[in-house]
Amino acid sequence: MTLRVLTAPLLAALCASCVSYHAGALPNEPQDGAFANVRGARVHYVDEGPEGAPAVVLVHGFASSLGVWAGIRPVLRERFRVLSLDLKGFGYTDRPAPTSDHDYSADEQARIVLELMEARGIESAAVVAHSYGSSVALAMALQAPDKVTRIALYDAWVYPEQLPTTFHWARASGLGEIIFGAFYDQRSEDKIALAFYDPEIIPQALIDVVEEQVSRPGTKAAALAAVRAMRYEAQAARYREIQQDTLLLWGREDAVTLLEFGERLSNELPNARLSVFPRCGHFPMIEAAVPSTRELVAFLSVVAAAPSTSSSGSVARDSDSITDSDSDSVSDSDSVPDSDSDSATNATRGGW
Repeated sequence: MTLRVLTAPLLAALCASCVSYHAGALPNEPQDGAFANVRGARVHYVDEGPEGAPAVVLVHGFASSLGVWAGIRPVLRERFRVLSLDLKGFGYTDRPAPTSDHDYSADEQARIVLELMEARGIESAAVVAHSYGSSVALAMALQAPDKVTRIALYDAWVYPEQLPTTFHWARASGLGEIIFGAFYDQRSEDKIALAFYDPEIIPQALIDVVEEQVSRPGTKAAALAAVRAMRYEAQAARYREIQQDTLLLWGREDAVTLLEFGERLSNELPNARLSVFPRCGHFPMIEAAVPSTRELVAFLSVVAAAPSTSSSGSVARDSDSITDSDSDSVSDSDSVPDSDSDSATNATRGGW
């Protein structure tokens, strides 16, 4: 008993020392990447597409990056100005220590996206988000409804009931540091497989990219801070206030964000429509690339043709941008990826 009492604080202290933040540039940043200082964070972004076109903002999910949109960005940038970014704590955006004014909550992430839009001269935009990023998109609509024209959400993570037990445990001081310090960067292959209906389409290169991303300085601390800030009760109580037309795209076999939450959200958002894709897990943009991208483009194309930007969108592209070889993933007739396996490959090229 005495040994157990002595060991627990020691283990917590050791794990806490492995969970530290990192402000500033990260290793192996893309040389031509674009960065902006927004609300105390050095934000990595890509701004592309036709000058004066309606704007679309892409918001990735938890433990992800703007690379997850690699299969979609070539399609969207043909007709929209597309702003994609790495949220604070993820991708190549840095991982500064949270403060009382600048934490890792969905509300704060939403403020970062809105201020980046303003800095880039984007007056309003349709917002497309995946998983955890959906809580950021809905926070944007609640904070600044005049800035958000339409909303499209892939497998949204927006309710307190969606949080796994380990996320609740992680709220406890010391225990969270143990969990994330010891396990966050472990078994990436198994974690990724759980998010797919067909794990066979996952290339080894994607697993390698994810393992590299979670090893970047400050990642464990930032992920823990984001988890501790996932307190969705107050936000979820306001979803019925959101009036924007909303498209919900959901994988029927998603084991991460169950379909029942998509059905619930479609009932609570006044102007939402739910589209479900069979034989598909947490990433419809990859496993159901053709039908989901077609639906997304059709939904976004309803946006008014009036310009929503005051500066050119063809400003910044970095190494996450699609290369010439990726153009093979876009169908000439449908302007959607040729196959789901191509989308998985594109996600790898884009950095996930």
